[in-house]
Amino acid sequence: MDEPLWIDEHAPSLADLPQASVRDRLRDAVDEPVNLVVYGPSGAGKTAAVRALAAAAHDDPETDLVEVNVADVFGMTKTEISEDPRFASFIDAKRRRNSSKADLVNHVLKETASYSPVSGGYNTILLDNAEAIREDFQQALRRVMERHHEATQFIIATRQPSKLIPPIHSRCFPVSVRAPTDNEVVDVLREIVAAEGVDYEPDGLEFVAGYAEGDLREAVLGAQTTAEQEGEVTMNAAYEALQDVGSDAAVESMLDDAEAGAFTDARSTLDDLLVDEGMSGGEVLDDLLEVARSRYSGDDVAELYALAGDVEFDLTRGTSDRVQLGRLLAELGR
Repeated sequence: MDEPLWIDEHAPSLADLPQASVRDRLRDAVDEPVNLVVYGPSGAGKTAAVRALAAAAHDDPETDLVEVNVADVFGMTKTEISEDPRFASFIDAKRRRNSSKADLVNHVLKETASYSPVSGGYNTILLDNAEAIREDFQQALRRVMERHHEATQFIIATRQPSKLIPPIHSRCFPVSVRAPTDNEVVDVLREIVAAEGVDYEPDGLEFVAGYAEGDLREAVLGAQTTAEQEGEVTMNAAYEALQDVGSDAAVESMLDDAEAGAFTDARSTLDDLLVDEGMSGGEVLDDLLEVARSRYSGDDVAELYALAGDVEFDLTRGTSDRVQLGRLLAELGR
């Protein structure tokens, strides 16, 4: 997409969040800032909800909300962490030279939490995709939360709250973000397409909502894709625009689950692609690599291609597509 993404252009306010229970719980957190564990499935709107909370709670959310994507930072090398513009200012040459990667990550957590708020009484730190935090880093995070609790609100967003250690849970209030219903998704899409001046029909919005299967982000991107390619959001337009990108969404979901260690869910999506969609193992592998190129870099991509080469070789020998691709997903989880 060449145009600005609608998910950014139409980021919801607290009042616009589709799930009433989330709206009510986060309104309480505006007046009484507490640490939160915000959990729910991919695409349910966890990050958007936290940003909406920050916008309501801070006069200057762009400075007093600090977002750390755990899957990104914890996947960096030592050199990448020390050279990242977000962290380079407080990682000097001596620390970079004498510290392990674990030490640098711990230092990043401490320094980020110690920043003085710009516009109010406290900062908000969002740790997104927190299921990727190793237990030893979670212990370090617990100590940082204890030390800086007066000036910093910690919000931990995750698809798998069971991955968090009990001391983290005990310091946070839980906020469950369920996947929005199709009707809730349609309401969100209707507001956006009306604001964009795009012609639509109700059954077109319903088609996009059904296509997204509870993934609000995917629904908004699907509506924008349809509008840009077809000029309107009707059922026929949505079908034409989205029929070729459905596998990419499924592969994204499959990779999310594999990375999070939810192998059963990842393999279920794999079965859908192989059986329901009738794709060959080679086609799934090609789509997987295409999606992976947009989300991995450096050594991660090289390692994935090495694994994919072994899988492709075994596929050409006539072995089970499900078994070989399942092996690749299991390796991604590890």
